[in-house]
Amino acid sequence: MSRPKPKTLLQYTGKKNYKMEEVLEAIAIYAVFYQGKPINLKSSSIISNYPGPKYKKVSFSNPGHAHNLAQKLNAMFKCSDFEVYQLDSGKLLKDETY
Repeated sequence: MSRPKPKTLLQYTGKKNYKMEEVLEAIAIYAVFYQGKPINLKSSSIISNYPGPKYKKVSFSNPGHAHNLAQKLNAMFKCSDFEVYQLDSGKLLKDETY
């Protein structure tokens, strides 16, 4: 069975390169938490400082990607502390609140 097609909320096509951007409706954002708290995920090399650390995604619009990451991290760290949280509401932040 195929995945249902998401509803397009907004659409923009660039006049120079004809690249199309679409804003799609999502049910929620799914994020990986550690022991019930939000995290960032950074990878780097202990041998070389090039190209520098890379911050990886820990939140997704598809729950499957979040569950896969949580399973990978639980296996890597031999624990069961990484879990997926559904974020479907939140607090609005204005620019001056940072």
